[in-house]
Amino acid sequence: MNNVENKNLYDVIIIGGGPAGLTAGIYLARACYRVLIIEKEKFGGQITITSEVVNYPGVEKTSGTELTEHMRRQAESFGAEFLLSEVTEIKDEGDLKKVVTAKGTFDCFGVLMATGAHPRMIGFKGEAEYKGHGVAYCATCDGEFFAGKEVFVVGGGFVAAEESVFLTKYAKHVTVLVREPDFTCAKATAEEAKNHEKIDVHYHTEVKEVSGDSVLRKIVYFNNETNEETEFVPEDGDTFGVFVFAGYAPSTELVKDIVELDPYGYIITDKNQKTNVDGIYGAGDVCVKNLRQVVTAVGDGALAATELERYCEAMSKKTGLTPDREIKRSNVHQVVDSNTEASDEDLFTADMIQQLNTVFSKMESPLTLKLYLDDRNVSLELKEYMNKLSELTEKITVEEVSDVSGEATPCVKVFKDNEEVGMCFHGVPGGHEFTSFILGLYNASGPGQKIDEALKEKVIALDKDIKMTVMVSLTCTMCPELVTSAEKIASLNPKVKVDVYDLNHFPELKEKYNVMSVPCFVINDDSPKFGKKNVEELLDLLS
Repeated sequence: MNNVENKNLYDVIIIGGGPAGLTAGIYLARACYRVLIIEKEKFGGQITITSEVVNYPGVEKTSGTELTEHMRRQAESFGAEFLLSEVTEIKDEGDLKKVVTAKGTFDCFGVLMATGAHPRMIGFKGEAEYKGHGVAYCATCDGEFFAGKEVFVVGGGFVAAEESVFLTKYAKHVTVLVREPDFTCAKATAEEAKNHEKIDVHYHTEVKEVSGDSVLRKIVYFNNETNEETEFVPEDGDTFGVFVFAGYAPSTELVKDIVELDPYGYIITDKNQKTNVDGIYGAGDVCVKNLRQVVTAVGDGALAATELERYCEAMSKKTGLTPDREIKRSNVHQVVDSNTEASDEDLFTADMIQQLNTVFSKMESPLTLKLYLDDRNVSLELKEYMNKLSELTEKITVEEVSDVSGEATPCVKVFKDNEEVGMCFHGVPGGHEFTSFILGLYNASGPGQKIDEALKEKVIALDKDIKMTVMVSLTCTMCPELVTSAEKIASLNPKVKVDVYDLNHFPELKEKYNVMSVPCFVINDDSPKFGKKNVEELLDLLS
């Protein structure tokens, strides 16, 4: 144990940056313990896709993003550290645990699993085949692709009721298919869906199959009491959408062989959130519980943190090891989301500027951002965005290119030493893509985000020209991981070029590839693929 490096030793490592993990971070950091919160996608968790939160005590109305951003800032103010990375392994070595990530291995006394859950597939015929081509699981991410079209919502819980109302912003009409005799959520939420003029609800109804060509053309559903089948085919030959909200599956792959799980894969804890293994706790939606809401998640996080305080003190005395609790935010790797409110005068808040300056201070080589513009308003927005960014640091210079022939405008290309680095963003990298854009600059300039050396060697060994076309939506929480992974690979291998498109400004790509879900990506003009990917997963496809 004396070989443990103090700089990588924590009291507690929290895996998952949703409400449960952030709350635990607040409690632990405020009590002067060294805590690291690791999140692989976006700090805030699943609640960030909810546009309206009205049942959190003391807050009359807010969004999931705004609520959890306040939590993140609070944890940071007390000294919690943050890392955007994927945890690949947890090693239980008795008194100490090792948490292995794509950016290094960290030691700790205690681990808190706050990894939440991910949308569950139902399994009807055609569901997997048409995922991304009409079948979707996130209204916030994919709702805009079904503007003016018929939409079916499958499910009868809180999310199905809430998201069916949200989808009326885009859809021509929404049909909700509920397999039970009624919605299973709170009456107030259900009534909003039942009484909406653009929503019809069918009870005792399940999907049998969906089918089509490159997109959905037909759905068949049936009454599970009478077995009567209904077939829907749009009269005008158009496509339609099917949004599945059938609950969640717990994200417990990391600990399935370490701690006790229930038959459904949820972590079993005692009344203090402790698992059957000393030093490993669970909190939030990943645990066995009767109610999965933000308010119960924060309660779990607070309770687990309080118990972990006692555990860490005991382990410190037992091992003779004490984490450097004076280290506060020197290892913060997160760049805050540009959804954070800014003033009318500035595009970036004071918090964002502070964290941007941290990134800029680590950049080694100056970069030039070359702008290829047209006469659309989005070009003016991109120009303002990039100019404001360059005003924050001498390491970024902006140039406007006069000859834009052959370019999909507007776009910004990244150059280093007058050479393209293989990164281009078409549109304006705001919303959830702001962080991935900044990380792309960091990777291009060096030293960049750390990855496993063996993985790095595989990236460098790629010996063929590769062009990736990545299609995103700025509202999608899953897109940034794919973008960051692709641009990390491009920063290491000059043969790889990555073009990222905000589909909102390039509808022709959506039509060309029949994109009904994001993230979507195409490698060397091959068939489109969907879903978030880390560096290793993407490298397997590129190889």
